[in-house]
Amino acid sequence: MSCYRFLAPWYDKLTGDVPYTRFADFYEAEFRRNGGEFKLLLDLCCGTGTLTDVLSRRGYEMIAVDSSVEMLMEAQSKSAGLETPPLFLCQDAAALDLYGTVDAAVCSLDGMNYIPPEDLPEVFRRLRLFVRPGGLLIFDIRTPEFLRSLDGNVFVDEQEDVLCLWRADFEEALPAIIYGMDIFSRQGRLWQRESEEHVEYAHEPAALQTLLEQTGFHDVCLRPDCPQGDMGRLFITAIR
Repeated sequence: MSCYRFLAPWYDKLTGDVPYTRFADFYEAEFRRNGGEFKLLLDLCCGTGTLTDVLSRRGYEMIAVDSSVEMLMEAQSKSAGLETPPLFLCQDAAALDLYGTVDAAVCSLDGMNYIPPEDLPEVFRRLRLFVRPGGLLIFDIRTPEFLRSLDGNVFVDEQEDVLCLWRADFEEALPAIIYGMDIFSRQGRLWQRESEEHVEYAHEPAALQTLLEQTGFHDVCLRPDCPQGDMGRLFITAIR
């Protein structure tokens, strides 16, 4: 089953409680802390581009990258009316290839959890290549403890014309949480069912810190004082 294919047109409707402005505020606070000039940003694993849109409307030039064509189509629909619309690229994170460097790269809302452990060295290598010297990398993960706490749970997200039912099973052999997701959408008088499988890997924060430092990033910080920090989210910041 594919990931973020059938969910894409419903994603924003089902995630209306995500505090995107708080994420953007956190990034801007880190830019100010760094003290450099931050104008051109990369939004890696941008999804439906809501955060891309928030940052664009705050005056940043944006490059938005995602491996899902369907999610990028949703993202692109939000750029109408922007003086400088984002550049949207359909790329896998481990195959990231930009035309030059950016001032900072961000990856939000579990984007890094979707990357298999064996791909992380290449992802970080490419991010180091495309973030300018002195620039920032900021991403968040769901902690392994949080992901394990979801094991065996069943969740329901419902709106008037869509219902999303998902089951969480933690596989220690990976280690990762696997979501079996069924999406029921209203089609006239009938309902259509589609299925997806999502895998989020349980990356150990200390291992990520070590890998970033080995790749050439420095001043790597683990930041629990972050948006949704009370919901198992941890931000990691690093300087190129």
